[in-house]
Amino acid sequence: MTGEVVRCGHCGQANRVPAAAAGTPRCGKCHQALPWIADADDTTFGEVAEAARIPVIVDLWAPWCGPCRMVSPALEQLARDLAGKVKLVKVNVDTSPQISQRFGAQAIPTLSPCSRDDQPSAWPGPRPSG
Repeated sequence: MTGEVVRCGHCGQANRVPAAAAGTPRCGKCHQALPWIADADDTTFGEVAEAARIPVIVDLWAPWCGPCRMVSPALEQLARDLAGKVKLVKVNVDTSPQISQRFGAQAIPTLSPCSRDDQPSAWPGPRPSG
């Protein structure tokens, strides 16, 4: 599985961050935590999301969905703000119907916490901050 290249917010070093790993991603130069944003589908979800050792936020979205595109930057900023503490896993509902069904997604975007021990619980649609 190849990784996404992420630039460290502290030192600017480019780092390859895999979608699935045993620990949490850290900068190879300054060792600061890196944001962990990964894509998953029906076949990779277990490895990418369920095996994570930190809390996971699952974003069920679609490329044609306007509200999904509005929420995405805020979620990515959250992943940057909570680097090393949370993993954002994005699942395209058009290509991953099994995951959509598992989380009971009836509207998108749907956000759901996911951990090894938890059953899925979903929050449909964007929520106001505060």
